[in-house]
Amino acid sequence: MPADQATVRRSNLALVLRHVSTHGPCSRSAVAGATGLNKATVTSLVSELQARGLVKEMGPQHAGSVGRPGVALGLDGSRVGALGVEVNVDYIAAIATDLAGRVLIDRRIGFDAMGSGPERSLDELARMVERTVADLDRLGVRPAGITVAVPGLIDTTTGTVVVAPNLGWRGVPVAERLSRAGRAAGIPIAVANDANLAALAEYTTGVAAGTDDLVYLTGEVGVGGGVIAGGRLLSGADGFAGEVGHVMIEPDGEPCRCGRAGCWETKVGLAALVRMATPEHAYGTGLVRDPEERLAEIEQRRAEGDPRVDAAVAEVGRWLGLGAAMLVNIFNPRVIVLGGYFARLADRLIPAAHEELARAGMNGAIERCHFAASDLGFGAAARGAAGVVVERALSDPTSITVPSLVPPQNVPPA
Repeated sequence: MPADQATVRRSNLALVLRHVSTHGPCSRSAVAGATGLNKATVTSLVSELQARGLVKEMGPQHAGSVGRPGVALGLDGSRVGALGVEVNVDYIAAIATDLAGRVLIDRRIGFDAMGSGPERSLDELARMVERTVADLDRLGVRPAGITVAVPGLIDTTTGTVVVAPNLGWRGVPVAERLSRAGRAAGIPIAVANDANLAALAEYTTGVAAGTDDLVYLTGEVGVGGGVIAGGRLLSGADGFAGEVGHVMIEPDGEPCRCGRAGCWETKVGLAALVRMATPEHAYGTGLVRDPEERLAEIEQRRAEGDPRVDAAVAEVGRWLGLGAAMLVNIFNPRVIVLGGYFARLADRLIPAAHEELARAGMNGAIERCHFAASDLGFGAAARGAAGVVVERALSDPTSITVPSLVPPQNVPPA
């Protein structure tokens, strides 16, 4: 097929698949009417999408039809999926979905990526990928791609972590390393910033779904920001936009892992909260613990009336609002989505943050902006990573190799 014809067909395949994804179940006639393609072309395109495991027939469509009913088409989630994985300071996570975004596998393990160094961390990440791809194989699903979320500056063209201060990584070729993992061989691998991926997840499926102007804050040991402006991710000239955690907010303040002092995350990161609320369990003083475990202890002490916890949460809320005021003044979002531990403590953090926001923000902007607690938890970045794979498949169905038909088997959930 000549190059120009191949380009047109690829574009038309994406057009049909996108329509089925958005408006399905729908008949071939409905697809033709909505896309402007003739019925014969739609029939040919649908046949190819079926062969690639992207579209399936769902039975007769009776509603609103006159005469012989058409056959309804929908996304086929049985053979092609998406895998998002995340490596963070104290855990590694994986979320696998089908093309409709339904979660097939969701798992997380506690892991000291900060103390283990890049080689050991990538070995553990590769094991997570191997295990998850193996479980997808048993379900009869092949991932169309793998996206890795990392808290740092990423060269997305090479899949290399330029620098990740909280991990202690610099110049780490994540994509190249994972491509050597046995079961990942041949699967496209991309690497992106965790906050940007989480912002995309919130924009597509989270509490701020469809809000064209939002800021997402990660609420991890470090604090990253993902910005959606006018319905598009704001990435910056080099893809490094959103490193809000390293904005200096207190000159001569606490030293930061980035090598400077007074960064915002030294005041509002999970490490700062733990240091103030449970200093005996501060990061670097004991065994690595999953962030959920740390939060459970803090919440228990808070319920028991520990004054240190109340004071710590109030202090974090104050600094959260002060930094948020700068973001509102710069980006003018409609909503600031609080992720990670911010969401877990939102009932106390949001009032304190809003009070400071009202004091420090520009009146016109803050009146139309509000805080919202994410419901995606610590899985937002991995969810967004899987979503990027789905979006890539919808945009270019020809990137999907024809999957083999593997009988599904029972797979443990974690």
